Order: sequence, then structure tokens, then C-alpha cells
Amino acid sequence: MSTQTHGENAEPTHRGLVSRLRASPFLSDLLSNRLALAGIVLILAMVAVALYARLGAIFGFGPSLAELQQSQFGTNPSLGPPTAQNPFGTDIQARDLFGRVLYGSWLALKFGTVTVGISTTAGVALGVIAAYYGDITDNVIMRSMDVFLAFPSLLLALALVAIFPDSLGLWRAVTALTLVYTPRFARVVRGAALKVLEDEYVDATVALGAKDARVLVRHVMPNCLAPITVQSTLNFGLAIIDLAALSFLGFGAEAGSPSWGLMLANGVNEGLLTGEWWWSFFPGLFLAVTVLGFNLLGDGMRDALDPRMREAID
Repeated sequence: MSTQTHGENAEPTHRGLVSRLRASPFLSDLLSNRLALAGIVLILAMVAVALYARLGAIFGFGPSLAELQQSQFGTNPSLGPPTAQNPFGTDIQARDLFGRVLYGSWLALKFGTVTVGISTTAGVALGVIAAYYGDITDNVIMRSMDVFLAFPSLLLALALVAIFPDSLGLWRAVTALTLVYTPRFARVVRGAALKVLEDEYVDATVALGAKDARVLVRHVMPNCLAPITVQSTLNFGLAIIDLAALSFLGFGAEAGSPSWGLMLANGVNEGLLTGEWWWSFFPGLFLAVTVLGFNLLGDGMRDALDPRMREAID
């Protein structure tokens, strides 16, 4: 009898969660935005491509990373424009660009996720701490962030990436971009946290004896999720572009790596002047589509989370 009562209680709870999700103003506004939906479709498509390329390299139904990096002269002598056998053509070392471009999506999403994830975590922590403690703590943290923000992002990333050894490959670009993006999140989160700290329920929580960590984690940070989410989504596309740019300039991926930026560099340096347009066209196309997807989704999330925009829609 108790089991039946438990089951009867669990089902309405499940239906209540689903109904709440369907009634969410944020999801309603986001899904009614056609551009945001287009962004979601593009992102899901690139994720599917990335997983296919990575799993194919692991389980053997696609070319391995070693095969994508090594020259194919003598094993695959074809060198030319797109054909049925090589849909994206081959490069100067007779490597199939189709497999390299697909695997490049895995590298872009993997290192982009790491860059945005670490910079978001660090920026949120610094911004919330600066807003909550104020005074000297706020000044030290935010003035340090201002030093990083005083330089153009790409130039600062180039200066930082030159510090790390070349053997780190894309990881040195990730480290540099993480340091560049962290101040942006810190500034955005600090402004949002200052507004939250003005609410009376925060003062009541402190008066009841809640510790600082509980106030920050349970009350301040959850109410700053809107700007954090939008900033992370928009920075995801920017991170992919900057990673490709650093590789394009020779400060990212190692030689032979199936990185979109490195393929673009090879195509521009060796392909455009000789008419091999496909060397740079296909990696550039995938890069543009991926970044477009994140930008469309970020804009849609910003509109859905903006109360003023929501009132205008209603």
C-alpha cells in the first residue's frame, strides 16, 4: 500500500516538472525565436559531426588521428579538387580534407569547451567574491581584471601564448585565452551580483547566521545565471574563432594537426595562389557555421532572459 502511494505521488511530481518546463517563459521565448532555433540546429549538427569523427578515429570506422596527420604520398596518390572519393579534395600532402575537416570540429568543440568552462568558473568566482566582500578585495580583484582588459584580446593572447612551449600545441592557446576571457566574466558577474546583494532576502539570510559560502553558492550565484549563460554562449563562438586565429598565425596547433585554423593557413599560403580554393574553403565554411550557431543561440538567449525584451514580446 505504501508502494502504491509512493508511485501515485511520484507521477504527479514528474508531470509537474514537465509542465513547469513547458510553462517556462524563458524556454517559450527561446523556442519561439527562429534564429535561436536555427542556432540550436547548427550546434547539434556540429556536435554530431564532431562525435562521429572522434568515435570513428577510436573504433576504426573512420581515419585515425595519425592517418589524418601523416602525409599520404605513396598510399593515396590522388591530389586534386573535390571528387566522389574525396568530397573536400586533398591538400598538398595528398591528405583527404574531408576527414581532416570533420575531425577539426572535434578539436574546435573540445578546446572551446575547456576554454569557456575554465574561464567561466574562474570569472564567476572572482566576480562574486569581489561583489560580496567589497572594499580592498573588490579593488584588488577588479583592478587586476582591468589590467587584462586594457589590452586587445587577440594581442594579449599572442603575448601570453608565446610564453608557453610549442610542444603544448593547442593547450597553450587554451591557457592564454582562458586568462583573456576570465576578466570579462568577472566584470559581468560582479555587476549582476551587486544587484542581487541589494535584495532583502540576502540580508535576512546573513542575519540568520548563514556562512559566506552558503550565501554565495545558494543565493547569489543562482540569481546570476542569466548573464553567465548568455556570456558563456557568446564566448563559445569567440573562443573557437580565437583558437583558429592563433593556429592560423602559427601559435596554436602543431604542424600537421587537423585544426581549422592551421588548414586555413595552409590554404591561404599555398592554395589560393595556385588555385586550390578547396584547401581553405571547407575548413572556413565549417568554422563560420559553428560560430554562427553559437552567436544565434547567444542572441536568442539574451532576448529570452532580458525582462524588458520579454515585456515587449508580451
